[in-house]
Amino acid sequence: MIRARRFAPAVAIAGVAGAALLAIRGPAAPDLTRGASLYAEQCASCHGAALEGQAEWRNPDPDGSLRAPPHDDSGHTWHHGDRLLFDYVRLGGAETLRRMDVGGVVSGMPAFGDILSDAEIRDVLAFIRSSWSPEMRAFQAARTEDEDR
Repeated sequence: MIRARRFAPAVAIAGVAGAALLAIRGPAAPDLTRGASLYAEQCASCHGAALEGQAEWRNPDPDGSLRAPPHDDSGHTWHHGDRLLFDYVRLGGAETLRRMDVGGVVSGMPAFGDILSDAEIRDVLAFIRSSWSPEMRAFQAARTEDEDR
C-alpha cells in the first residue's frame, strides 16, 4: 500500500506525458492516403504538389517572411522533431516561434488547427515523412526522440 502511494506521482506524470504524445503522434496508425489528399488540398498551393517548395525558398520575400520550404529531402522539414512540426501546422509559424521565444524570423505559415483535426495533421505529416529517404527518416526520428526527453 505504501509503495503504491510512492509511485502514484510518477504514474500521474507518465499519464500526462502520454496524453501529450498521443496528441502529437496519435493512437492509431496514420492514414497516408488521407494525408496525401489533405496535403494536396491544404498545403500544395504553397509547398508544391511534389513537395518541392517555393522557388528560392531560402530567400525571404520583400516583407521579410520566409517562403514555403520544400518538404522533400532537399528541404529542412526532416531537421525537426514531430512535436515542432505538429505545432507549426496546428498553431502556425508565428505562434509556434513566439512560444519558443524565437525572434527575428517572420513565418508566413498559417495555422491549420481550426481547419484540420489533430489526426488529419498527423496524417499530413506522415505523408510528408513517407517521401523522405531512410537516412532522413532516421535523422528525424532521432530529433523526435530528443524532443521527448
